[in-house]
Amino acid sequence: MGKIYCYECRRLLWNKFFVGLAVVLLLYGGFTLCAVTLLGVSHTAPFSPWSFGDYLCRMLPLQWIGMQFFLTFFISRGARRAAALTDAAPMDPRRYALARCAAALTGGLLLALLCMGEAAVLYGCLFGWYGWVSLLPPALVTLLPALVFALGSGWLLGRVRPWLVYVWMLAPFAWAALPLPVALGGWNGWLFREYPLTLGTLDPAFSVPAPVLAAQGGLLVLGAALLAVRPEAARRPAKV
Repeated sequence: MGKIYCYECRRLLWNKFFVGLAVVLLLYGGFTLCAVTLLGVSHTAPFSPWSFGDYLCRMLPLQWIGMQFFLTFFISRGARRAAALTDAAPMDPRRYALARCAAALTGGLLLALLCMGEAAVLYGCLFGWYGWVSLLPPALVTLLPALVFALGSGWLLGRVRPWLVYVWMLAPFAWAALPLPVALGGWNGWLFREYPLTLGTLDPAFSVPAPVLAAQGGLLVLGAALLAVRPEAARRPAKV
């Protein structure tokens, strides 16, 4: 399984698509940092967890799209034809699928680390600030549930119909246009742009309301559970 994971990682990460996506993320991240984050969000410091969380929330749609593009490597027509061979191999097909999903998640985490690293470098260069540990809570609350849910939901949809993954890429733009409930405030930026203003202090300590924490935890568990679902369409042999 380790060899399969390493092979899939090389296939995903050592290609022009990953490099191009990383460049786009860094360019958009730099623009967001300079135009929004460095001004401070909700009257907080540019390097506060609130401003940093808002930055990650604005980067989330591109990372979501990147995760779905990673999955297209595994649900293309050629990959589905190859699945007929891998399913017949002595190795459990579920372990093979797990290795592929782990490789896709690795790619998503690397993109997330690029975004976080860009902000950390800017904070250090402009402000001489290196308290990076304080930025981990908003990163975990914002990115980890989103990436795992993007992986699980995209994997399930792609196994039902490959073209659904491309439609699912538009999900971030749909939720940006909808009035999401407070519990999903980690997706539309409410948690970082409006919630601090309700705490009654200037630059308050980072905290997450219970409904948001429950929703993010639920999406994390749901995303992981969806990886184990094998739809009926995926059980039928691929046509060659």
